[in-house]
Amino acid sequence: MQLCPYFSGLDDVLKEKILKSRLVVFVCKGTEPEIKEWFETINIVGVPLNSQERRNAVHSGPFVTAAKAVFSNSQNAAIQKWSHYVRGDVKRQQYLECALDWISRAKGKTIDAYMSQHRFDTSISELENYFNSVIDWVSGLFDTTESMAGLEWGRLYELYHTTPYDRAVLNAHVAELLQDESIGKRANIYEYLLGGEQHPELLEVRIFEESTKKTVYNRQTEQARANGTSNCPLCAIGTGNNRTRIYKLSEMDADHVTAWSKGGATSIDNCQMLCKTHNRAKGNK
Repeated sequence: MQLCPYFSGLDDVLKEKILKSRLVVFVCKGTEPEIKEWFETINIVGVPLNSQERRNAVHSGPFVTAAKAVFSNSQNAAIQKWSHYVRGDVKRQQYLECALDWISRAKGKTIDAYMSQHRFDTSISELENYFNSVIDWVSGLFDTTESMAGLEWGRLYELYHTTPYDRAVLNAHVAELLQDESIGKRANIYEYLLGGEQHPELLEVRIFEESTKKTVYNRQTEQARANGTSNCPLCAIGTGNNRTRIYKLSEMDADHVTAWSKGGATSIDNCQMLCKTHNRAKGNK
């Protein structure tokens, strides 16, 4: 049922229906835990409140009012820019929750603790300034916004915002990795690069397909038998008892000849089968 902005503009039937409707108003008093428990109790019908909507009720006051005017206002022109980095529904308080999460983590607090501390503040300058600092840092560093929404930018800001980067080199690497089909977790490209490319596990690089493993295994095994050496190339150049051992497929793992982190592709031309012992040893280097 859609109501007109002013009661006087309604037809008589609708006016009468409204006037005869019973309005139930709950007034909550007590400690914050008691109020929160009460909201959990009554929140069993209609659209369930999410965590931030409940926090707003528990910590209601001038701080929440001022914060909602900025971060819960769908008419705020900055929302369009923020949406590249924040995921959620403005009207369901998820942008506000993100802003509070970033600043509270930076302060070593929970969102509830931060809201409780500032409950009666009339200014949200600290909250707003910190949020804008994070957004400005990200947007000023990267040329693209692909796969950025919803990342932990507050945490990454705290870790890396004082680190100097060559923007041209950084963005060239971003463009290259975004085109790499072997990367399973594209959203983690940014953290991987910000961290100096030290943790390739963030990217969940796809492993070789089973058909590729079998083809390479058969090729290596055939060549090894012809040469009288092991089908593990690292065992074959050794001096131990395994230098002539022919491993079963189940005893071997696929490995990049040229490491993925050094530009090696996840393709049959860059695949070799190693015995599990040598593959683990290589991976630990």
